[in-house]
Amino acid sequence: MSKFWSEMVKRCEPYVPGEQLDQQNILKLNTNENPYPPSPIAIEAIKEELDRKLNLYPSPTVDQLRNEAAKYYGLSKENIFAGNGSDEVLAFSFMAFFEPGRKIRFPMISYSFYPVYAKLFNIPYEEIELNRDFSLPAEAFFQSEGGVIFPNPNAPTSVYLELDAIKDIAENNPGQIVIIDEAYIDFASISAISLTKTYDNVLVVQTMSKSRSLAGLRVGFAIGNPDLIEALYRIKDSFNSYTIDRLAIAGATAAMKDIEYFNHTTQKIVQTREWAAAEMKKRGFHVLPSATNFIFACHYSKNAADLYTGLKRENVLVRYFNKSEIDNFLRITIGTDEDMKLFFEKLDSLIRKASTR
Repeated sequence: MSKFWSEMVKRCEPYVPGEQLDQQNILKLNTNENPYPPSPIAIEAIKEELDRKLNLYPSPTVDQLRNEAAKYYGLSKENIFAGNGSDEVLAFSFMAFFEPGRKIRFPMISYSFYPVYAKLFNIPYEEIELNRDFSLPAEAFFQSEGGVIFPNPNAPTSVYLELDAIKDIAENNPGQIVIIDEAYIDFASISAISLTKTYDNVLVVQTMSKSRSLAGLRVGFAIGNPDLIEALYRIKDSFNSYTIDRLAIAGATAAMKDIEYFNHTTQKIVQTREWAAAEMKKRGFHVLPSATNFIFACHYSKNAADLYTGLKRENVLVRYFNKSEIDNFLRITIGTDEDMKLFFEKLDSLIRKASTR
């Protein structure tokens, strides 16, 4: 530990991302990326932008993208904040709405960036245990001291919380912010965005990394009433006025317009997810009901750490969490049909070898 480190650095426990192995022939099912390429319209828009004005700064307000997102969501530009990926949007949200000394709440099994941000910004927190079926206990989030944040669908469990329950959480925290992290909502049913029209304490965060295949561009949104959006821009402009580059703005704006491609690829992933979940069950896995582009599963007799290690030896990456509540589960990203067939070939071989020992 360096003597030059600040107290903020000393209390950091950085987020650990999924493995990114730089080698050929890896079946990468560990980071919940979309297996399909971005919209052809988005790719063309990026190519066109390359020939334009990269010598000039991008728009600090990103109005072009915000207008297109507002049109898609049926809102106004003033309801939209655009940031450099939803992780940045979440970080700004912690600074904009949570206070040191006032305890916030988020699920115990959840996106592991939440405790990272809380420690970074010196915000106390309470982790709420999930129900035995891994569903979110809405009542446990009522009357929070400092605010509430949770993913919906939850990660890594993949379980979706119904809109009525989110409404109850918002109504029972009238003086505190309720942030719903909807990174995977496009693979589920109904977004909580509609609640932002009624509840001034609801902020919804979304990303273009998953359902729109733009993980490499880093574009995310926050959706809420204009007062919340203004707070986020005050934070952003105190750090960096130009958080989204020109190529990302061009590609993301075009991707928002290509609704047909978006619907086709998300529906295809959902179809593959349902097939893959059924195949896992045939092999003796318990699979949680997924509303995401991944499945969360444990085997009745096989150790998850052993399966993870064995698959990795076969050049198949899945996500394993060495955490007591979920240490016998694997999180498996949904790839193409061909990807998943190869995954099952490798998994079947691994299980057969384990059974003959």
